[in-house]
Amino acid sequence: MDFIAKATALVGGTVAYVRRRGSPAFQAFGPEPDIPEARKQGIMTLKMPVAEGWKDGRVPICAPGLVVNAFATGLEHPRWIEVLPNGDVLVAESKEQAGPPKTLMDHAAQATMRRVKAIGESANRVTLWRDADGDGKAEIREVFVENQNQPFGMALVGNRFYLGNTDGIKVFDYAPSDTALSGSGQTLVEFKPHGHWTRSLIVSSDGTKIYAGVGSLSNIGDQGLEVEEGRAAIWELDLASGKARIFASGLRNAVGMAWEPVTGKLWTVVNERDGLGDETPPDYLTSVEDGGFYGWPYCYWGKTADDRVPQDPDMVAKAITPDFALGGHTASLGLCWMPEGTLPGFGSGMVIGQHGSWNRSKLSGYKLIFVPFANGAPSGPAQDILTGFLSEDEKLAYGRPVGVTLGPDGKSLLMADDVGDIIWRVTGET
Repeated sequence: MDFIAKATALVGGTVAYVRRRGSPAFQAFGPEPDIPEARKQGIMTLKMPVAEGWKDGRVPICAPGLVVNAFATGLEHPRWIEVLPNGDVLVAESKEQAGPPKTLMDHAAQATMRRVKAIGESANRVTLWRDADGDGKAEIREVFVENQNQPFGMALVGNRFYLGNTDGIKVFDYAPSDTALSGSGQTLVEFKPHGHWTRSLIVSSDGTKIYAGVGSLSNIGDQGLEVEEGRAAIWELDLASGKARIFASGLRNAVGMAWEPVTGKLWTVVNERDGLGDETPPDYLTSVEDGGFYGWPYCYWGKTADDRVPQDPDMVAKAITPDFALGGHTASLGLCWMPEGTLPGFGSGMVIGQHGSWNRSKLSGYKLIFVPFANGAPSGPAQDILTGFLSEDEKLAYGRPVGVTLGPDGKSLLMADDVGDIIWRVTGET
């Protein structure tokens, strides 16, 4: 551990300890969260466990009636999962590649992220995993595509495979028998890289459009709003014309997306801003309206102004309040719709991979949760599916949940764990 890392751990630990005494005893969760008043932090809280991985037979803790096993192991920072129609499972392996730090806070943040393997050299590939004998464990691994630029989201439409690199969307020809793509692909739309670098993808129900999440460069427009143009948004790409437009904006870092089948609406999970307290503001799950504006950077949770940002009253006035709070700094990244009957004890609703906090005095997230839905909207409190990713003293991370999707059998979930370097499979007890 270098000097910066040691100093960050010492100072960050001291700041976190002091602020822990004033940390809220509750989480800002649900459709009407109790969000504490903002407390601007001169020095941002930095608290991150050390990456430990899964040792000595330790595995995540399941909700009653469920079991978990490793579907695939030996990956290199697996982030996102796509299941192909033939049952093959694709995994994007990539990592943030930090640029030269410009400030002391940049040095500190990067040192914090290295503790849990969140930044460094990126594998920049997608691997294909096949469970040929149907026992819930993949035996076959192939490199599906490599030499990409921080690949993340994936989508298949007919015989065309779409990949969300940090700098844009590429398309490749694909056939169901393929275990590897050929050629360099064609770039359809370009995005600004760096900052919040993930580019999740989802296909419209009619297969004519692809939606992409493009996060902000900075926390609250710290480098000016000009460099944020085209960011903090969900983009829509029309596959027939090749034209792309911003579908919704003011979404600081929209990552996972899913379709809700009753209303047909697009939903997403969004990571909110830092530096205002442990629970202020909460990350959230929300439906997304065409042309909707969700507040960033001017305000949060509707029209609560962030006075660190030069205000635009017209933008604040049209800010849409999200549907469901997910707790402060939980880093809710993964999202998929789970139909009723998939897992025993759970109905239909959204499954969310909470990657876990790095900037609050009491760690939050670090689990896989379920939000039940009825009549097209959240209908009850969140329920844990997988926990046990943190040591009790919050010093070690055994794993960190990221992307989640339905398994090929329709009776399981697959979840990427980028600290354990595992794809976990969750199903009902037999």
